[in-house]
Amino acid sequence: MTDQAAKNQWEHLFHGEYADRRTILMNLTLEQVSARASAQAHSIYDELWHTVLWQNIMVNRDEALYDATWQAGRRYPEHQPTSLSEWTALVEDFLSGLDSALAWTTSPDRLNAEVNPGETMADILRGLAVHNAYHLGKIVAMRQAMNAWLPLS
Repeated sequence: MTDQAAKNQWEHLFHGEYADRRTILMNLTLEQVSARASAQAHSIYDELWHTVLWQNIMVNRDEALYDATWQAGRRYPEHQPTSLSEWTALVEDFLSGLDSALAWTTSPDRLNAEVNPGETMADILRGLAVHNAYHLGKIVAMRQAMNAWLPLS
């Protein structure tokens, strides 16, 4: 497989199969990203914040962030955003994190690097793609439930 074909395969995992990530996250109000369907439900903001946290830990191999948040039980935000710019910054962090994830795919050596015992960066990225898809799917479902999802043509 050529380097370009390998890169396209990874881009497909992070940018294929469903609506564009930016489309999923755009044209929302502060009220919409903060709304919860029930006391047990997460908001759109919660879902993306959690996704960005895990993406940053995995892509940046950030053990300190992992210890300070995930291991400490802080897997969702403590508060909702107070401004639309806070939401927009989170969206941009998510999208730039996708670019950082894809940067790992630029060489077989980087992908095959063992980052945990018996686990390569390719393994990490496959898991991250599934994790992102799960949470973005939840966001689409929440948007649909609040009638804030435009049909794709």
